[in-house]
Amino acid sequence: MAARNDVTIQQLRYFVAAARFGSMTKAADDLLVAQSAVSSSIAVLEKQLASQLFIRRRSKGLTLTADGARFLRNAQALLSQLDESIEEARGDAKQYSGVVRLACFVTLTPFVVPRLLERLEVAHPELEVHVSEVDTQGARELLQAGAVDLAVGYDFGFGEDVEARVIGHAEPYVLLSSGHPLAHLGEIALADLAGENFVLLDIPQSRDYFLGLLADANLTPRIRHRSRNYETIRALVARGHGFSILNQRASSNATYDGGEIVTLPITGQQDALTIVVARMKGAHLSSRMRAVADALHEGP
Repeated sequence: MAARNDVTIQQLRYFVAAARFGSMTKAADDLLVAQSAVSSSIAVLEKQLASQLFIRRRSKGLTLTADGARFLRNAQALLSQLDESIEEARGDAKQYSGVVRLACFVTLTPFVVPRLLERLEVAHPELEVHVSEVDTQGARELLQAGAVDLAVGYDFGFGEDVEARVIGHAEPYVLLSSGHPLAHLGEIALADLAGENFVLLDIPQSRDYFLGLLADANLTPRIRHRSRNYETIRALVARGHGFSILNQRASSNATYDGGEIVTLPITGQQDALTIVVARMKGAHLSSRMRAVADALHEGP
């Protein structure tokens, strides 16, 4: 049996790709090698480590074991440091290349990701960002599994093993249809909407936040419709199905279907949502990851 120190960089890259795609075949396609090369390499790696890294199921593909998840984090950190060292040796320390994997809260994605990619295209044209759209729980799970390097989202609590850097704040506001009797107001108190139908953005954590704002105003909402889709909420409000509360503002008040909404600030002190970029505590922060985090810090 080969000694542990005979593990190769190629084996690590094959293992990380298989973990990322959850499939030997998809990993091989991405790496432009034969599927047998990936599967045999990982099988040898498991023997070298005397540990099973994947549970293999024909119908569900590959699932990391607990040992596999821990090894994945270490392998990714090692490969990241290696790639960074090579870039520095080549004199490319200010022009990063490679991939940064980013989890983004689903309603933030259209406001954050396009501008982020635009900035990076100018500063680091060889740097790729692979984006996964998730809720807070999904972002936390991807970070803990080592499936993403960074996460950007609202600070609903990522856990004690995650560290977060504040990059912005988002104030809540009320959405009304343009024909609503109160649409002409410059600002609105939530109490003014007592008894009206409510259209709820029904995403975990966000849902509790919006209902909490109404509870603080002593309102029990009459929920008429729920949706996980930001634009669906806007369209339902525009067509007079109720009012809603959101945090991110689109540049236009027109909806996809030609409706029109009005956005009004809420009177009084309201709890804004804090936007953060997060990563696992103790994880290596590569130069390319730092470049992405800094670009995010420039604001949505």
